[in-house]
Parts: sequence; C-alpha cells; structure tokens
Amino acid sequence: MPLWKLHGNGRSVAPDSIVAPEERLAWPLTIGIGAQHVVAMFGATFLVPLLTGFPPSTTLLFSGVGTILFLLITKNKVPSYLGSSFAFITPIVAATASTGPSGALGGVLVVGVLLALIGLLVNVVGTRWISLLMPPVVMGAIVALIGFNLAPTAYQNFQQGPVTAVVTLLAVVLCTALFKGFLGRIAVLVGVAIGYVTAVVRGEVDFSAVGEAAWIGLPDFTTPTFHPELLPMFLPVILVLIAENVGHVTSVGLLTNRNLDHMVGRTLTADGVATALSAGFGGSPTTTYGENIGVMSATRVYSTAAYWVAGIFAILLSMSPKVGAVINSIPAGVLGGVTFILYGLIGIIGVRMWVDAGVDFAKPKNQFTAGVALVIGIADVTWASGGIELKGIALGTIGALGIYHLMNLLGKVTGTDSSGSDQPTPRVAPTTVPEPGEVTEPHYPPDPENPRA
Repeated sequence: MPLWKLHGNGRSVAPDSIVAPEERLAWPLTIGIGAQHVVAMFGATFLVPLLTGFPPSTTLLFSGVGTILFLLITKNKVPSYLGSSFAFITPIVAATASTGPSGALGGVLVVGVLLALIGLLVNVVGTRWISLLMPPVVMGAIVALIGFNLAPTAYQNFQQGPVTAVVTLLAVVLCTALFKGFLGRIAVLVGVAIGYVTAVVRGEVDFSAVGEAAWIGLPDFTTPTFHPELLPMFLPVILVLIAENVGHVTSVGLLTNRNLDHMVGRTLTADGVATALSAGFGGSPTTTYGENIGVMSATRVYSTAAYWVAGIFAILLSMSPKVGAVINSIPAGVLGGVTFILYGLIGIIGVRMWVDAGVDFAKPKNQFTAGVALVIGIADVTWASGGIELKGIALGTIGALGIYHLMNLLGKVTGTDSSGSDQPTPRVAPTTVPEPGEVTEPHYPPDPENPRA
C-alpha cells in the first residue's frame, strides 16, 4: 500500500476540497509545493543564525533533518516544517556573550531534551495540565514579552544602516499590502532581497567570504558545552515552545477538519528531539512554523509528502557553503529593517492569544499578570544572585506565572475572584475547511484512530 493516495486526478484541488495529509498531488506538483515550503521559511529561519552567530548552513541542514524526524515521530499525520525558533534568540545572545556559542548550544540542547520529555508526559496524562499552568493570559504575556524584549536588538541593527533598514521595512510592508497569495506570504523574503540589493548599491556588503566559499561541502559543526548557571535564562523558553506547538496542532486540526489533540505529545517530542539534535552539532533550535501554515492554507495542500520533499530539499541546499556565505553577508541594516516587523509581530501574536481566548482584562489578576510581565520584558530587568542571573524573558515568565496563580489562589480563598473560567472555549473543528478568516459552525467527525476524540 502506498504511503500517499493520489488526490483526484493529481493535478488540481476543487474549491471545496483539500489534499489531506495521507494524500498527494502528482509528484511534479508535490515537488514544487515542497520547494515552496522551503522558500516560505527561508527568510525567518535564516534570521536566527544571523542574529545569534550560528552557522546558517548548519541551521538549514538540521531544519531539513528535523522536519523529516517530525514526520517520522508523528507517523506522517501532522504536516509541519521545522524552522528556526525566535524564542531562543535572547538567551542565546546572552549565553554567547559569556561562554561563547558552545555554551549557548548547551542551553538549547537541555531545553530540547526537556521538551521531548514533556511530550512523553503528555502522551500519558494528556494536555489539560498545560492550560491549567498557562491559561491564555499567561501564555499570551510570555509570547508578547519575548517579542518586545528583542526591540533593542532590532534598533541597534537599524542604527548601523538606517537608509537600508527603512527600504527593507517599507519593502516588506508594501509587498504584504499589494500582493495576495504566495507572494504576499513570502513578503519577508522579498523585503530582505530588496534590502540586500539596496545594501549592495550603497557599498554595505562584503563579498570576500562569498568568493572564498566552496560550492559544495559539509556545514560547520560545533560541540555544545554545559554551564548550569545559564539554564535559568533558557528554561522559560519551554513554555513558549509548548504554546507554539499546541497552536500549530490546533491550526492544522481546524484546517483539515480533524481532532489532532491526541498528537500533541508526539509533536512536542518531535520538536524537542529535533532541537536537541540540532544543538548537538551547532545548529539553531527548531520549532513548527506559522509561515508554512499560511502556505498550506493558500494551496489547500496538507500532504505530508510535500514536507518530505521540503526536508530533503533543505538538506541538499545546506551542502553548499557558498549559500551560507551569501546569507552571512547580509548587513545589519537589512536585519534591522526586517526585525522591526518580525519582533513586533511576535509581540502581537501574544496579544492575539488574549483576543482569541476572550481574556477578560476587567479582572485585576489578568491586568497585573500581563502588565507586570510586559514591563519586565520590555525593560529587560536583570536580577543576579549567587552566580545565577535572570534577565527580562526569564523574569517576565516567572512574574506572569507567579502573579496569576497567587492572585487566583487568594481570590478563591477570600471569595473576591469574579465568577467564570479563565480557560478558552474548548477547541472544535469546522464542518468544512474555511477560507482564511471565514467562520463556520463547529463539529468533529468520528475519528476511528482516536477513540478519545
């Protein structure tokens, strides 16, 4: 029996239909869509190694390897591409400054292992404890403060090439506003390309390393080292990774009209294993990518075959040191322009979590949880004691969790807490696959492979 069943005639998708994960289009079309997924993640994935100093080619290699591992661990049931995770940028930069790249890789590896173990735990006990530990107001605050905490880094790059940065920023904005479909979804990549050309014209690009790099060769590998004093900076990232992962599974489930909640344990384990493996050889941490959900939504193709193609394509592309050298030559001004948008969007994703979950900010516990966490993150508050240093993201995460659960407990004990649940409405899937932004009546069909659904 083939891994994928041919969808229809293999050449087209009806307006009221989708290509399911276990289906595929004709191989030439599947290969093209797989390559498109690599392009969609290209701009954002390479920003992480550029901002952290990790080798881009190594990152691309383990992005492809991680994607294939994800598909194997999830038994080909959850389409996903694993790109670089922005949640790690601040702790990686801080750790690199004190111990070098190897120390930062050690912190990433530990987080990957812990995330994989959490995935195994979720397989046994389910996901309810996640929503109890991190209700939407907490989860949204953690995601938002990560984006806003990175704002000073974006501004520092912006100042090194303000003209190029403005051109890059405007290019992304205009491309997003003027173009729909696939071109609009790769606006970041288009903006980086336009910014890069501008930087070349202005003499801001050094091509010496590009000329010296070979066309074919293995990426650079680095061995991690472990420094326990760095772990407090990295551990809060686990909460963000859980939120990203659950959000990805939820989105794919809604778009494919399936209840995929029973796959969360496997997807968390897959993300953790991929991140740990990448860090073990010097690559950037990985996570499921929202850009690729956009491509799936636009094409209506959710075939895991396309993601196998994407993973293999990324691995082959990583075998060219010259590609890595070109990416490393992107100047600070281009990075400054694009990160003004990307870091802001990370913050807004947190805000959107509040909106989507209907968080009631009339409640003081929600006001204080979000407000204090964001101020700590934006101000990058630092606390050091006994050789342990906690900075903005770590402190903000601790603040969000501590304030919410303390006020929630005291409110229940004293009877001052208002009635109503702080949890979002249970997730349901639509009867038909909606267009982006379309709202449909919820319903789940029976799932013979998941009796609990």
